[in-house]
Amino acid sequence: MPSHCSLGRHLAIYAGLAPFVLIALFPVLWMAITAFKQDQDLYMMRFPLWFHMPPTLKHFRLLFTQTWFGTWVLNTILVSSGVVGITLLTAVPAAYALVRLRLPGAERTGIAMFLTYLVPPIILFLPLAPVVGWLGLMDTWWALVLLYPTLTIPFCTWLMMGFLRSVPREIEEAAWVDGCGWAGGILHVVLPLSLPGIATTAIFAFSLSMQEYLYAVVFSAPVDQKVVTVGLPTMLIRGDIFFWGALMAAALLVGIPTAIAFNLVLDRFVEGLTAAADQ
Repeated sequence: MPSHCSLGRHLAIYAGLAPFVLIALFPVLWMAITAFKQDQDLYMMRFPLWFHMPPTLKHFRLLFTQTWFGTWVLNTILVSSGVVGITLLTAVPAAYALVRLRLPGAERTGIAMFLTYLVPPIILFLPLAPVVGWLGLMDTWWALVLLYPTLTIPFCTWLMMGFLRSVPREIEEAAWVDGCGWAGGILHVVLPLSLPGIATTAIFAFSLSMQEYLYAVVFSAPVDQKVVTVGLPTMLIRGDIFFWGALMAAALLVGIPTAIAFNLVLDRFVEGLTAAADQ
C-alpha cells in the first residue's frame, strides 16, 4: 500500500512539473525545427508547426560560407576564457584577503565592491573609452578582455567572500600546524574546499562574457573582431529582413555546447549557491 501511495505522489509531482518543462523546452524545439526548415516552409506557418517540406542544411552552409561565424565563435571563446582567468586570479585572492586577514573595514569594502556591480555599464563606458584608446586596443577583441573584468571582478569577489566564509578557519590552521604553511594551506585546503564557489564565479564570468552587447558593439566593431552576440544580429538582421533559419542555426550551434559545458559543472554550481545562501 505505501508503494502505491508513493507512486501516486510521484506521478502527481511529475504531472505538475510537465507543463513547466514543456514551456521551457518549446523554444529549444522551435529553434531546432527552424534551423532545418526551408524558407518557404518556415514562412507558410502551416499547422502543425512541423516539417512540411524536406529538412535542409542550407542555413548552416550560409553561416560558414557567407558570414564570419567561425571567427566570431573563436573570438568569443578567447574573450570568455581570458575574462574567466583574469576574474578568478583577481577575485579569489581579494576575497581571501577580505575574509581571512581581518583587514579594517573589510566587510564594508566587500559591500562597496558589490554596489559597483550595480552601476549601469553605459556610465562606466564613458571613462573607459579613452583608456582603451590610449592602450591601442580600440576595434579589437582584446578590449573586451580588458573591460569585462571591470564588471565581473567586483561581484565575483563579493560572491567568493560568502563561499570562503563557509570554509572553517580551524581546518586551515590545522594545515599550518601540520607544516603546510600559509601558501600550502591555501593551495591544499582552502582552494579545494572552495571549488563550488570557484565554479560558480567562473560560470558567472563566462555567462556575462557571452551575453554582453554594449561594450562588444562599440569596442570590437571590425567584422573579424566581433563576438557572436554582435556578429549575428549585425549581419543576419538587415532592416526588416531577418534570416531566421541562419539565426536559429547559429543559436543551436552555440547553445548546445554551452548547455553541455554548464551541465558538467551544474552540481558544483548548485552546491556553491547553496553554500553562499547559508552565509
